[in-house]
Amino acid sequence: MTTRIRVAVLAGGRSSEHEISLASARSVVEALDPDRYETRTIEIGRDGVWALPRGPGAPAIDRAHASLPIPTAAAPQALGAIDVVLPILHGPFGEDGTVQGLLELADIPYIGAGVTASALCMDKDLFKAVLRDRGIPVASSVTLRTGDAVENPFGYPVFVKPARLGSSVGISKATTPTELDVAVSLARRHDDKVLVEEFQPGVEVEVGVLGNREPIASVVGEIVAHADWYDYDAKYAAGGMDLIVPARLPDEVTEEVRRLAVEAFIATDCEGMARVDFFVRPDGQVVVNELNTIPGFTATSVYAKLFAESGIPYAALLDRLVELALDRHAQRRALAY
Repeated sequence: MTTRIRVAVLAGGRSSEHEISLASARSVVEALDPDRYETRTIEIGRDGVWALPRGPGAPAIDRAHASLPIPTAAAPQALGAIDVVLPILHGPFGEDGTVQGLLELADIPYIGAGVTASALCMDKDLFKAVLRDRGIPVASSVTLRTGDAVENPFGYPVFVKPARLGSSVGISKATTPTELDVAVSLARRHDDKVLVEEFQPGVEVEVGVLGNREPIASVVGEIVAHADWYDYDAKYAAGGMDLIVPARLPDEVTEEVRRLAVEAFIATDCEGMARVDFFVRPDGQVVVNELNTIPGFTATSVYAKLFAESGIPYAALLDRLVELALDRHAQRRALAY
């Protein structure tokens, strides 16, 4: 009998995207072939406490001692040996390099972007700076830090965003100076760095990227939000949006979107997986909006749907991500430090 790969799925987390993460993790666990994988789910509470499952023959662990700012002697005993970790954690304290750093310290293979790429892509301000340096078009924006006066050189409407959050949490569309002030106040509740971003007219499209050193792009999907813009409810409420695959774009624009998705993935040092979001302006110009290193991961999420339409079904996609994580870890272990 072939030895099964032991996968630990990290779910939940401290961010406002906790429930989305749990839904993604449930879908992943259901899709992992039990003949190939032994899976355990580790749920991280909104309070940051890790609920560790008991490994075979392991004693129970006191939940008060299960929080893991760094690896502890109790954790391997409670969890048992694992081969690879799948962090399905969206937003801060999971998608931002913090958990990835913990796993690097513990020398455990994990799926997805490393510490640098995770932190960079979470910070929309720094992400834009890197892409601009590589000649990849992004929407113009100004960054407001604590104590800065509200600034808007773009006219209206504009979008106001916390620099380091996801799932459209804390984001507002402002059409007047009064709305701008309210939007900045809301964003500052979530982050001490806020972006005021120029409005991009046109079509919103998304692309999945898969791979390490030789990443590939999925087909392009077009987002049709049933609201004024693609906000939290449009993303997650039933009937909040339609995904049109393939996107209704000219062939040359489609190829430009896919090319820029891979370029953005490489420029930010990503590995494993990512979903890259774009605006296609009426004149055909393609503008990168953001890159998600841990996209929503249910079988019906955009990332999974795009690769299913590209000929890689959900279960096979998970198989490939596990292989990529193990390959990267083996290559890194061969380096001299």
